Amino acid sequence: MDLIHEIKEKAKQHSMRIVLPEGGEERTLKAADIILEENLARLFLIGNPADIQQKAKGFGLKNIDKATIIDPVSHVNKARYVQLMLDLRKSKGLTQEEAERLIEDPLYLGVLMIKAGDADGEVAGAMNATGDVLRPAFQYVKTMPGISIVSGAFIMILKDKEFGEDGLMVFADCAVHPDPTDRELAEIAVATGKTTRAIAGFEPRIAMLSFSTKGSAKHAMVDKVVSATKIAREMDPSLKIDGELQADAAIIEAIGRSKAPGSEIAGKANVLVFPSLETGNIAYKLVQRLAHAEAIGPVLQGMAAPINDLSRGCSVSDIVNLVAITANQAAGMKG
Repeated sequence: MDLIHEIKEKAKQHSMRIVLPEGGEERTLKAADIILEENLARLFLIGNPADIQQKAKGFGLKNIDKATIIDPVSHVNKARYVQLMLDLRKSKGLTQEEAERLIEDPLYLGVLMIKAGDADGEVAGAMNATGDVLRPAFQYVKTMPGISIVSGAFIMILKDKEFGEDGLMVFADCAVHPDPTDRELAEIAVATGKTTRAIAGFEPRIAMLSFSTKGSAKHAMVDKVVSATKIAREMDPSLKIDGELQADAAIIEAIGRSKAPGSEIAGKANVLVFPSLETGNIAYKLVQRLAHAEAIGPVLQGMAAPINDLSRGCSVSDIVNLVAITANQAAGMKG
């Protein structure tokens, strides 16, 4: 059974409530039809109901009636969500007039549904820029307790099964935060551990990567990773984590034994946390291309509820898969 199939099977068990703010977009509608047919999630489609129904009929979709369609201009919870916006952002200068205007924006409506407890997660970005998707999330959903930043993890499916967890590894941060501090790097490690359990389905063994292994080099960049490892252990004592480790010491058992004897992670890591976005992004792309690995993501992590961003060039299957991933994230947060 491949990973995506496993993710979908787990999503079916959870029956999470996922918002699709781009309800009238063609790929989103076609993906929603598949999601509903396969019972991967309960869906909210935001958009003009007549437009959505007309398009669904035109595309020959059979399951859209199973979704809850929400008109952003006129729906029963509009006043309640406006009041929630004012309660949360009035101190930031938000006015009644601005709140009433913003709540008609599907991207704001989606996150307010989550904040109000009426939905569990959101997937958007097929027709909106990343900044537009994440801005409402940062303002209203915010980050999970103890986490101050959002990061992006990739699940890497390798052809060579000797690495990671039978060929599965998780890389972070490869998508969001350019130069994390030691505290932020620790938060990325803790968040990636949660992502690994919820989506990849195995217990994380986290290597905090550097160009040094256990003091083999001296530099402020090495000190940051050493400090981050210590902080991550304090944040989550249950985590299996070690650093600083060079990449080969993290994933090759013989090298791990030689360079970091006694480490329970060295040579056995299935999660790699990179010291900067630059190194993480370069590494995942090299592994993807040179090792012909499949890279699933980025999965955004660190938010108080899962809100994931699509590429505007995404396919229907990309949307289906990301909704299943988001459902698993949501279930992991509730568990």
